[in-house]
Amino acid sequence: MLFGMMSMAAAQAAPMRLLVLGDSLTAGYGLPREDGFQPRLREALAGRGISVAIIDGAVSGDTSAGGRARLAWALADGADAAIVELGANDGLRGLDPRAMEANLTAILDVLAAKRIPVLLTGMLAPPNLGASYGDAYQAVFLRLGARPGIRFDPFFLEGVAAVPALNQADGVHPNAEGVRRIVRRLSPMVEQLLKGIQG
Repeated sequence: MLFGMMSMAAAQAAPMRLLVLGDSLTAGYGLPREDGFQPRLREALAGRGISVAIIDGAVSGDTSAGGRARLAWALADGADAAIVELGANDGLRGLDPRAMEANLTAILDVLAAKRIPVLLTGMLAPPNLGASYGDAYQAVFLRLGARPGIRFDPFFLEGVAAVPALNQADGVHPNAEGVRRIVRRLSPMVEQLLKGIQG
């Protein structure tokens, strides 16, 4: 009986496994490791009393196709929940939004089949690609964000994009303060995602 109680306590104390499947924005491109999105998110969640082990599935330069190709590897040891942050590089390269939708749909289908709850974060296309492309691109995220069981954040860089003081010299990647602001905005959504697992 005592052993059973100890096992139960150990299981309760075990951190939840959170997969971050993304690109340079969640990989911490151009920043010291401790200032990247994943360490900052883990720190913010710990401050809310939530212990997580983050599975680093973020690769700088990756497209939705790249994320789809390595999803099985990222899930090799299982995951309790996932953040999917992909598509920025599809937009920067002007790739077909229909292909991006097919890739993201395949990713979400796999996660749904494994009963892994998801926070999907969206992106906006670069304005130089034109309104028609931008509308088609954004519509992909709006459609996928409406899927049952998906928590949806329409724009990962909300409040940070195009603000020089919050971005690195390239004007694309958030600096340390930009990351802190993103984490501050998203951490309540991630908390709700994880609390849904704890039930």
